[in-house]
Amino acid sequence: MLASVFRTGENKSPASSSKTKTVSQSVTSLIRVWNSALNVSRLTVFVWFMAVPVALAQTEDAPAKAAPFTYLRAKAFHIPPDTTTEESGYFSLCEGKNGKIYIGTAAYGRNAYLVEFDPETEQIRVVLDTHKLVGLPLTPTGYAAQSKLHTRNHVGPSGKIYVGSKQGYPSQAEKAALERGEAIPVYRGGYVMVYDPATNSAENLGMPMPLDDQRLAAGKKEGEGVIDVTADEERGLIYVVTCEEQHWMLYDRRTKKFRDLGPILRDQPSTLVDFEGRGTAITADYRVARYNPATDQVTVDPLLVDGKPIADYLGGNRIHPDWRLATDGKTAYLQLLDDLRMFRVDLSTPAGQAVIATNLGNRIEGQGPDSRGSLSIGPDGRVYSVTRIDNTTGFGSGYLHHIARHDPAKGTMEDLGVLAIANPDFFDFKAPRAKNPDGSERPTHGFHTLPDGTLTPLHAVLAAIVTRNGTIYATTLYPFTLMKVESLKAIR
Repeated sequence: MLASVFRTGENKSPASSSKTKTVSQSVTSLIRVWNSALNVSRLTVFVWFMAVPVALAQTEDAPAKAAPFTYLRAKAFHIPPDTTTEESGYFSLCEGKNGKIYIGTAAYGRNAYLVEFDPETEQIRVVLDTHKLVGLPLTPTGYAAQSKLHTRNHVGPSGKIYVGSKQGYPSQAEKAALERGEAIPVYRGGYVMVYDPATNSAENLGMPMPLDDQRLAAGKKEGEGVIDVTADEERGLIYVVTCEEQHWMLYDRRTKKFRDLGPILRDQPSTLVDFEGRGTAITADYRVARYNPATDQVTVDPLLVDGKPIADYLGGNRIHPDWRLATDGKTAYLQLLDDLRMFRVDLSTPAGQAVIATNLGNRIEGQGPDSRGSLSIGPDGRVYSVTRIDNTTGFGSGYLHHIARHDPAKGTMEDLGVLAIANPDFFDFKAPRAKNPDGSERPTHGFHTLPDGTLTPLHAVLAAIVTRNGTIYATTLYPFTLMKVESLKAIR
């Protein structure tokens, strides 16, 4: 009778059948021993052991706890490790006119590269080697190296891609040398560069603000790197923002010279060219600077929200404003690295009048927001943003990276879900950490696994774009990874 009860349990599934059968055999042996040794009644033993396979089966077959949010599955691609040293990059991400994706990398103390990802073949290749292009050593030069492509890649109507290079950080050995009062290699300044996919060629436009006699006389210790490049190809102008002092500069293609426009801009800013052809940027004190090529004049006007200067409206020391221009050339959408709100900015006002911004509300709800270079307007006219927040759901720990969407036509904001990796084997996280030629270990701690086994980015999404066919791409670090969202398209 007891055997027939266990046979009934075997019908559940092949896996549970073998496990239950093993349990039943062990139980039968125990019954014989216990009955002879302790003279326990068969009915008591029968009732007690009836519960054993049922409890085991319930434990084995219990479903994993479901995530309390929607996943947006993305296919991950490891950026070639020979183009980085710390498995990282920055805002440098764009779609070329040819449909290929271009990513800037950072190889501290050595070089910086622009790489091309082909969505058709899923292959990645280097298309711009900064040191090779500008004539610097191809061997490590320490702090003097052009270590980053940090600029938001700007694609002109011609299809050319505009980027800039900047300094990295002193190595541990260089920091120790500085503490001893010793000199380290001097950073002379960053370069503005142009890559043309049509001809697979690159052009070096030079240094906007090198460490020259004028800067040395002013007590400066190094040249300025380049944090933003925006081209106005129609007028032959290129707007450049330097780093670390955020000078707003203009390059004239005809004269091949750079000049300082005057205003000092906010941290890690970008220039927009509005419907009138005016270069437009946010100043260090959160006003709007505009350069009009027709008059060769720069004006600076207040940026107001509900009648208040936006700096006062934001409260606290909010950092890294990031904005994108809509197709009408009059409307910009703005967000900040450490703030949940999105703003619509009306750029149609004439010089001398305040620029008006409207608070559209929080992109998502949460704590500890972090959003870097992740604002993009899709071909559907909606505005997409990737934002990291603290994981307070009780489902795992760390952080979660949400994709939010604003619909200007409906005035709605929607949380579309959390970025998740569809192919977690794209990188061997269990392998020993690889090392750079100098012996330093390459970081690989940029992802974490949630309770249901889902792999998701941990620390920071560095950039995000929406392509012309509605595909969302984003980059993250440790390892430096391009993510292609496959479970959502930015189309109506």
